[in-house]
Amino acid sequence: MSVNSLQKAEAIRALKGERTISMLTAYDYPTGRLLDEAGADAILVGDSLGMVMLGFPDTTHVTLDMMLHHTSAVARGVTNALVIGDMPIHSYDTPKQALITASALIGAGADAVKLEGGVNQVEKVRCIVGAGIPVIGHHGMLPQRVIEEGGYKKKGKTEAEADAILEGALALQEAGCSAIVLESVIPAVAERITAALEIPTIGIGCKAKDDQQTCDGEVAVITDVVGSYPWFVPPFATPRADVAGEITRAVREYISAI
Repeated sequence: MSVNSLQKAEAIRALKGERTISMLTAYDYPTGRLLDEAGADAILVGDSLGMVMLGFPDTTHVTLDMMLHHTSAVARGVTNALVIGDMPIHSYDTPKQALITASALIGAGADAVKLEGGVNQVEKVRCIVGAGIPVIGHHGMLPQRVIEEGGYKKKGKTEAEADAILEGALALQEAGCSAIVLESVIPAVAERITAALEIPTIGIGCKAKDDQQTCDGEVAVITDVVGSYPWFVPPFATPRADVAGEITRAVREYISAI
């Protein structure tokens, strides 16, 4: 772990209350480089690559070897942004395994790692942070549990569920997380958690109906932003380009030309 990586993680943490934090996913060298040159604060090599890059139905098919391969590619293109490597399912079942996985991702070029879950992940977070590796938490809707939870559902609809998410977020903060991704948490609860934490929250699917931020930052899957995966676009995503359409047009033009 380099001093520069620790400084990058601390810089993200210091942005709370200063301005909105921008985070995007990337899975390869050119995308990582483009996002970095465009000024993204953080680049997440997400296990969402299982769906949008590898054609799996969800993230539960992603392995550590896959994550290491894509993390190293992204890291080679990034100079300024914080590169975060997702810890795939069953790669952090114990604190010892979590540290081994985190160390491997750092070795592949990540500056920090991300894991899913709340209170039950505290000892793992402490173990990783204790080794000098920054950790980003992930709470609310947990994609790695999508099968056991019966699909993608909004979280925090009941008071008990909202309290549990807040408890988990506070526990992750106390364990040493630099920031926490909140996924598909209802806006009022996301706003409540953001106000309660001293570290930044990075939302996805947590905005209010008027599109106002309820978190300290926002993370988006790059294929949703540029419109390069037209077969499924989450309801909370806002495509800002039509890369898929341009690829189709260019290929048809090429076929016609030859």
